[in-house]
Amino acid sequence: MAHSDSAVEVIGDFTHVVTPVELERRKLRRLRALRSTSIATASSIVVATLVVVLLAHSPGWAQTQQTFFSRKYFIESLPSVLEGLWLNLRILVGAAFFVIVLAILLATARSLRGPVFFPVRFLAAAYTDLFRGLPFIVVLYLVGFGVPALNPTVRIPIALLGGIALVLTYTSYVAEVLRAGLEAVHPSQRAAARSLGLTHGQTLRHIVIPQAIRKVTPALMNDFISMQKDVGLISTLGAVDAIRAAQVHQAMTYNFTSYVTAGLLFILLSWPFIRLSDWYTARLQKREQTGGTV
Repeated sequence: MAHSDSAVEVIGDFTHVVTPVELERRKLRRLRALRSTSIATASSIVVATLVVVLLAHSPGWAQTQQTFFSRKYFIESLPSVLEGLWLNLRILVGAAFFVIVLAILLATARSLRGPVFFPVRFLAAAYTDLFRGLPFIVVLYLVGFGVPALNPTVRIPIALLGGIALVLTYTSYVAEVLRAGLEAVHPSQRAAARSLGLTHGQTLRHIVIPQAIRKVTPALMNDFISMQKDVGLISTLGAVDAIRAAQVHQAMTYNFTSYVTAGLLFILLSWPFIRLSDWYTARLQKREQTGGTV
C-alpha cells in the first residue's frame, strides 16, 4: 500500500509510485543544480567584468578596437566575405562526400584478414602514415602547384585542387578513426553473423560498419569540424574564398576587421556541429552509464 506522502507518476503506459525518500532525493538534486547554476553565473559575470575592465584601461585598446573591431569595416567587408564563404562551403561538401566514401574503403582494406591481403593492408597503412604525417599546407602546395606543372597547357580550377588536397589528407584521418571503430566491435558480432550464413562483405556492411560508425561518431564530427576550418587554407593557392576576400579588403583599407568577419563566419558555420558533437557524446555516455544499448 502506498505511503500517504508518496506520489504517482505516469511514464508512457506505465504507472509507478514515487516514495518520499525518492522525492526528497529529487528535491536535493534540484537544490544542488540551482546552487551550481548560481555559482557558475556569478563567476562568469565576475570574469567578464574583469576582462572588460582590463581591456578598457589598456593604453592601446582604442587603436586596437578601431583596427580589428570596426563596425564600419565589418559592414563593408561582410558581403564579399560571405560570397567567398560560399566557395568554402561548396568545396567542403564535395570533399566531405569523397572523404567518407574513400575512408570507409581504406578502413575496410586495413581490416582485411589473411596473408593474401597483405599487399592491400600494406598500401593502406602506407597511405595513412604518409598523409597523417604530412602537414596539410604541404599537401596543399604539392597538389596546388605540382599537379598543374605536369601539364601546363591544361588549366585546373583552384577549387578542385584544394578539394583534392583536403580529400587526400582527411581520408587518412577519418580512415584511422573508422578502423578504430571496426576493431572496437566485439569479435562475437562477426562470428554470430557468419554463423547465420552472411559472407564477409555482408557482415561488414550490415553488422560491423554500422556499429563502428555509431561508436566513433563524435570523433568523426571533430574531424569534420577540423576540415571545415582547413578549407580556408585554399586561399594560399589564390582561390577567392572567405579568407582571400578578407585579405583583399584589408589590403584596400589597411584595416584587419575583415579577418575578424571571416573568423566569426567560420565560427557560426562550425558552431552547430560542435554543439551536435557535444550533445551526441553526452547522449552516448548517458546511455552507457544507464546500461542502455549503444
